[in-house]
Amino acid sequence: MAHQKSRASKSRTMKRRSTIKAEVPTFMSCSNCGTPVLYHHVCPECGFYKGKLAIEKSA
Repeated sequence: MAHQKSRASKSRTMKRRSTIKAEVPTFMSCSNCGTPVLYHHVCPECGFYKGKLAIEKSA
């Protein structure tokens, strides 16, 4: 395996990491109530996930 000849400085490391940009999360509408929900998450309004009740919400 390759070995580094010298340690990379903090500034060089941070310059490399600074080019990565955060992406805006993708939303979908809930199949039950139509509220915007993140993919693969339970709806915070009605508690449904993939058309089935996942969390019992109190009225």
